[in-house]
Amino acid sequence: MIERIFPEGTPKPRGPYTPVIRAGDFVFVAGQGTVDPATDQMSYGDIQHETRMTLNNIKRLLEAAGASLSDVVKVSVFLKYGDDFAAMNEVYREFFDETRPTRTTVAVAFADPTMKVEIDCIAYKPVA
Repeated sequence: MIERIFPEGTPKPRGPYTPVIRAGDFVFVAGQGTVDPATDQMSYGDIQHETRMTLNNIKRLLEAAGASLSDVVKVSVFLKYGDDFAAMNEVYREFFDETRPTRTTVAVAFADPTMKVEIDCIAYKPVA
């Protein structure tokens, strides 16, 4: 069974995609950016601010699908500037220090030239 989830209190998709999908025991979170869920507007700042906001959005989406950050098995991090890796990693550790999912981190050009980070993930949480 595939469940497409559009949770209240989370950023609304900026395009034709679903923010979080539960497919059996797997939860897929679409790429998230630094959108403030209270205003549904981008909240730009330094890489640590943007990483923290993005990971908090991912946390909310996972919870809406019945999972948590400790269930995450794969993360992809996209950075505007490769030089931001160490500062991003400091915040990332606040969220994943113990669970340490697999991860890919790459430097990219974003459609939104002000955005510094986008993160997506896959979690494994068996359906009870």
